[in-house]
Amino acid sequence: MRRALALGVLLAVGALSLTVAAVQQPAQGPKVVEVEKLKDNLFVLRGGGGNTAVFINANGVTVVDAKNPGWGQPILDKIKELTPKPVTRLINTHTHGDHVSGNVEFPASVEVVTQANTKANMEKMDIFKTSGGRGLPAKTFTDKLSIGTGGDQVDLYYFGRGHTNGDAFVVFPALNVMHAGDIFAGKGLPLIDTNNGGSANEIGNSLQKAHDGIKGVSSVITGHSAVMTWADLQEYASFNKDFVAWVQAAKKAGKTAEQAAGEFKVPEKYKGYSSNVNPLFGGLRGMIQGIYDSM
Repeated sequence: MRRALALGVLLAVGALSLTVAAVQQPAQGPKVVEVEKLKDNLFVLRGGGGNTAVFINANGVTVVDAKNPGWGQPILDKIKELTPKPVTRLINTHTHGDHVSGNVEFPASVEVVTQANTKANMEKMDIFKTSGGRGLPAKTFTDKLSIGTGGDQVDLYYFGRGHTNGDAFVVFPALNVMHAGDIFAGKGLPLIDTNNGGSANEIGNSLQKAHDGIKGVSSVITGHSAVMTWADLQEYASFNKDFVAWVQAAKKAGKTAEQAAGEFKVPEKYKGYSSNVNPLFGGLRGMIQGIYDSM
């Protein structure tokens, strides 16, 4: 009987190990990059991680975000189908692997640009340690940076902590389009990476500052969802601020973070928003606990 029990435990452990391995190493298939044309010289590349923007200007191509490991070359291959111009600049909206890992596959001649905090966060990542620093930013900014002029101009803004402590808003002013990265990944509860300086308390205010401080934008490329409107950005800022207010009220009512997480429902005025939170950074309970701890 003991032998049968031991065998059962071993089988269970083995099954769990296989499950964990499957999660950590997803099945490899062809790397398909899908293209959405926004303007004659602006495209969104989907698949393989966060949304990538491709901005074709007079003398080269500016890329925003480079997806998961192994997706840098597929991005470059797809760009060759869109234009013969070389990639000259790569901007990362923040530090996460599904937005920066492809950096290491870009030519060394490509200038990488990020917010200063994002550079510090990226320097801690294994992929850049093993690449000998290839793909790390050569240029950073603190609050605002303008690159180029006229129709080729790109404006970078930072308004404070949110998804991380280095979320850059990338604006193409001549096209009235902005790439927001994962500070606006889509309509739903945010993913907050506190290890990289993110803040559930502050994300709503940072989004509001972006909405109020950036002019002339009509379309927003999100981190992982569809292209949205400037009004959607305002609504998402309000959603996050309302969520924090609800959590603060739950704390004052004596509810534990676990109780609050079990009771939260998306308000009716935000119909269509998702209440699911990726468990990667502690899930909904962890995010609520973070707000509690800051009160």
